[in-house]
Amino acid sequence: MQPKEKHALFWGLGQFAVMAGGIVWFLGAGQIPDLIRLPACATLLSIGMAGYWSGTQFFTGALRRYHMRWIMPVLILMSAGFSLLWYWNQAWLVPGSAIALGVVMAWAGKRLFDEQKRYRLLGVTLMLRGGFNILSAIALDENSYLFWFAGTTILKALSMVGLIYAVQDEIRQRYINTIDSLSHGFLIRDRRGFVHVANERCAKLLGLHSPADLIGRHVSDLLPGLSREMADEYFSRFDAPGVKFPISDTALFKLHNGTELPVELLGSPYIERGRMYCMVQLLDITERKRKDDLLRQAARIDPITGYCNRHALAAGLAEEVARAAASGRECAVLFIDLDKFKRVNDSFGHAAGDELLRDAAHRLHSLLLHADILGRFGGDEFIIVLPDLAPGTGARAAGDCAREVIAAMGEGFELSRHAITISASIGIACYPLHGGDGDALLRNADIAMYEAKKGGRGDWRFFNDAMNAAAKDALAIDGALRCAIEDREFRLVYQAITDAHTGKLTKVEALLRWKSALLGQVPPDRFIAVAEDSGMIVPIGTWVLRQACRQVALWRDGVLGEVTISINVSALQLADPGFVALVRQALADNGLEPHQLELELTERVLIDDAGGVHAMLEQLRELGVGISLDDFGTGYSSLSYLTQFHLNTLKIDRAFVMNIEHSERSHNLVHAIIAMGHSLGLQLVAEGVETAGQAAILERMGCHYLQGYHISRPIPPDELLRFAIERPAPAASVI
Repeated sequence: MQPKEKHALFWGLGQFAVMAGGIVWFLGAGQIPDLIRLPACATLLSIGMAGYWSGTQFFTGALRRYHMRWIMPVLILMSAGFSLLWYWNQAWLVPGSAIALGVVMAWAGKRLFDEQKRYRLLGVTLMLRGGFNILSAIALDENSYLFWFAGTTILKALSMVGLIYAVQDEIRQRYINTIDSLSHGFLIRDRRGFVHVANERCAKLLGLHSPADLIGRHVSDLLPGLSREMADEYFSRFDAPGVKFPISDTALFKLHNGTELPVELLGSPYIERGRMYCMVQLLDITERKRKDDLLRQAARIDPITGYCNRHALAAGLAEEVARAAASGRECAVLFIDLDKFKRVNDSFGHAAGDELLRDAAHRLHSLLLHADILGRFGGDEFIIVLPDLAPGTGARAAGDCAREVIAAMGEGFELSRHAITISASIGIACYPLHGGDGDALLRNADIAMYEAKKGGRGDWRFFNDAMNAAAKDALAIDGALRCAIEDREFRLVYQAITDAHTGKLTKVEALLRWKSALLGQVPPDRFIAVAEDSGMIVPIGTWVLRQACRQVALWRDGVLGEVTISINVSALQLADPGFVALVRQALADNGLEPHQLELELTERVLIDDAGGVHAMLEQLRELGVGISLDDFGTGYSSLSYLTQFHLNTLKIDRAFVMNIEHSERSHNLVHAIIAMGHSLGLQLVAEGVETAGQAAILERMGCHYLQGYHISRPIPPDELLRFAIERPAPAASVI
């Protein structure tokens, strides 16, 4: 059935032709004319000899295509030769046929004997058979026919045994070579657990020298820790109904030499002589397991810090919450954000930023107990999970940890030969007080962290329900903001700023108002912070800039023709490289002079990105636009920024102005600010002026401009125009 077994067809054809020739000769006597009988016998003899020759050549691998082209002509010649010989003298027919066939058999036996050791039995039997044929033809007479028949029968039987052995050995060698060539281990065991077949790879995997060391041994003897019961249980799975093959398992083998071997087992049944055997392939999965471990580590470990990543944190927190719920304990989550981290990246590069993250992570880890969990949540955010806390102690433990973290971060870091000082803002959520699952705890701790940032950074806050309400409100505002410009829900109102000495209206501040179709009237203190967090402040600020400049252009030909418009600018706007071009275009589109525009910044803008803001402000000053510092006096480092940035105007915060009439401390503080402003050549604007007494005191102190309800509330542009027209003419200055 296979091309490799065609030798059997050739040999079978040869044997059949010889037997057919004998039948034709002996049984055809007197019934078949010699004119037909002799050529038929000659042809069958020639075919028999050719069959033995071809089979032998094919079996030894020496048969070539050109041999097949010559077989037919040779058969014709041999048949013709034998026919002529026998027509001439029929006495030569029987002994001649025996001699010719004997020579071919002897030659075939010699070829097989010389080819390989495993063919020698077949070769010897064929040589004996060929020799017996020749001897019989020469020495035996008709009275010795029984002896010849017995000898021939015995030799035929022996040759058949030799042929069977040779073919079986051929198949066995093919089988052995096949399983030995497998890149993985292979064995066949019986129901009792004894090994019947194994390959070289299997022996090496199990720490043995050769397959012979496995054959006949029980599998439990090959592996320490594998009992006969376990081996029987594995085999019983092959009898289970509906099982699909191969059965795949993974196991960790402990070998006799002490090493451990992770393997995958693929088992399939094998039926032989009515008995079931188990064929098992053993795949060494050491490398696969190593890669899986690396992938698992990559999926759980932050590559920068070496601690847990976001996914591992979430999984670990979920486990701790479940454990706390089951045992009636508590746990706490600290959401830590490194303040001013962006400044480190911008100043020293991302490699230095990564180094800072690593150092910060190591410092945080040094504060924790063995069971505590530390991980990097993303960016410059870290999470600490304090597990298994006694009931009623979660808040105290989290607060103590937060204080230690803030103190540790405040100690500073050595980074690229520079001393770096950062702070941390921390939000805390405790189970079960602030959330019933890990996601809720993380979300609420994040909300609390942002509240800590709003409070001035470098501080910590516990989550409370009011924060959650604020977060939901911010989410609603964020969604409504995204269509506010397109739906024309914004408008500007304007508040007058007058000369403190003459009362002349010289400046106005543009203030943004929003009436949402969804939320109604939304005050600026609710939506400005949300717009900054979401990035919407940039398109909103662009709209304010263009609308304010357009309004000043509309006032050009009236009493407000020379007014300066003041607008607030966020840090995100100043971070935009195209902001200066935007300002230049807004002025050009409306025909305004640069000095008619003043940009108000808060101290927070200057603190967040001092290097980038400084470069942007220099470009704006070169353009001729005024720069004002809003809410002066509320920050902790205002004086240092007055010397670093070239400002035009200081706006004194309303918190100092409101008590100027009744508080000597406030009076002296405002007087000092005004004196300092004069010494630096700055214009001063007092915000929140609500009484004539406040206005008079500020004018005597030398404040340049007044702004507040005493002058005018924020009003629409047409009302401001009427206010300017109806306002009394400025009093003449008295020198």
